[in-house]
Amino acid sequence: MRAFVSYAAACRPEYISLSGELSAIKIQKSDRFAKVDHMTEKAVEALLKEPDTRTPIGLRDRMIMVMLYDTGARIQEAVGIRFCDLRLDKTPTVQLFGKGRKIRTVPMMANTVEKLKNYIHVFHKSESMLSEKALFYVERKGQRLPICDDTVRLRIQKYADAAREKCGDIPEKVYPHLWRHTRAMHLYQHGMDLTLISQWLGHASLDTTLVYAHADTEAKRKAIEKAMGTGAEAQESSSNYTVDDEELLKQLYGL
Repeated sequence: MRAFVSYAAACRPEYISLSGELSAIKIQKSDRFAKVDHMTEKAVEALLKEPDTRTPIGLRDRMIMVMLYDTGARIQEAVGIRFCDLRLDKTPTVQLFGKGRKIRTVPMMANTVEKLKNYIHVFHKSESMLSEKALFYVERKGQRLPICDDTVRLRIQKYADAAREKCGDIPEKVYPHLWRHTRAMHLYQHGMDLTLISQWLGHASLDTTLVYAHADTEAKRKAIEKAMGTGAEAQESSSNYTVDDEELLKQLYGL
């Protein structure tokens, strides 16, 4: 609005006073560290159990969610994965093409690789590892087309709505980028350094990654308890200094 009124004032002098009044209004700054939406580990487990992996569609949908979580990929990066971007050797990785065509290589966990091999056996049985075809696709009129992000969003929300009846931790809205936030938060909570998380997510600046440190109130609570000596560690350490020897107590009192 400010930019438009400023432009209008440059075109029509009678709007100059309006532009001045508008510029006098202070801009309300939002706290970008106020909140980061993420799911609990319990919610993630419930969601991944929801697709019926006995069907090809269920197997594909679960694999997409597993990849979103394990790699922290943006939705455009996930649907853009080609078969040749995978490395399933001793150190399994996937190559992701991020914003501005920035390339980063992300490791995959053993459990993910196991599910991925099963998915490949069903969907890419005769595919060469050098193939540039999309890893995730849909079939329309006999043609295989890369799955689009809108389809992924609809499928994920469908599973979330069904899983919420079994697990109350699942949010009302579950979208692809939520998996990225969730994985980053879980890694931080389990002790991964923010610098590594920043590189893993493909952030241009560490400042962007700091949002997870600001949002993790549980980590703050534990740090305060540790510092103030009110947590479990403090109780354990205090028990090491319990003296129940009467003679020793008398000597100490005498000091």
